[in-house]
Amino acid sequence: MDQMASGLIDWQGGATPHSRRFGDCYFSDLDGLAETRHVFLAGNDLPARFAAGFHIAELGFGTGLNMFAALHAWRAAGAPGRLRFTSFEAFPLPAEEMARALARFPEIAAMAAPFLDQWAAGARRVVLDDLDTEVVIGDARTCLPRGGLLADAWFLDGFSPARNPELWEPALLAQVARHTAPGGTFATYTAAGAVRRALQSAGFTVTRRPGFGRKRHMSVGRLDTEAQA
Repeated sequence: MDQMASGLIDWQGGATPHSRRFGDCYFSDLDGLAETRHVFLAGNDLPARFAAGFHIAELGFGTGLNMFAALHAWRAAGAPGRLRFTSFEAFPLPAEEMARALARFPEIAAMAAPFLDQWAAGARRVVLDDLDTEVVIGDARTCLPRGGLLADAWFLDGFSPARNPELWEPALLAQVARHTAPGGTFATYTAAGAVRRALQSAGFTVTRRPGFGRKRHMSVGRLDTEAQA
């Protein structure tokens, strides 16, 4: 059984989870669901790109909010088959803390129980009627190169680069590019210059967009297949 990050969260305002390890919030204290939809869904042009077999990959599973927001959009769009979702997480949260964080968003909390029940029982791959998700526990710098995934879209959602530099290292972002399907995309809340340059060097065409809430900018990009050829 993987080691849970229980006891490593403070609750700001009683509702927003804050990591003691990284000194950063798991999602915006303004509206985490709106942030996810603005940054990760719209940033990857979703749900417009959804199709059978569509595969999202993510750095930083956290509370699971991004996955559930993507699944909510998948269902609302009437997309066929199962959404594939692969996430990398070094410090997994217990189901009860995920549930507490998600309770702030009733439309998400209402759909989370089947996943959380299996998570609490130790499952790290969960298959539902319209979702096939795997959370890979461990350091993404080690785990990602060993995998064979090709993602259509990436959610780059580690804690801030200043506090969690491991998830923003150029070598890891190069692996993100290597595990992106032709024409695949990424989105992230950060517009830090070092991150943008690393993604460009990895083969993405990177664009800066308006961020969510108090964040002035965010970054999106598409894999430049000609540059990788």
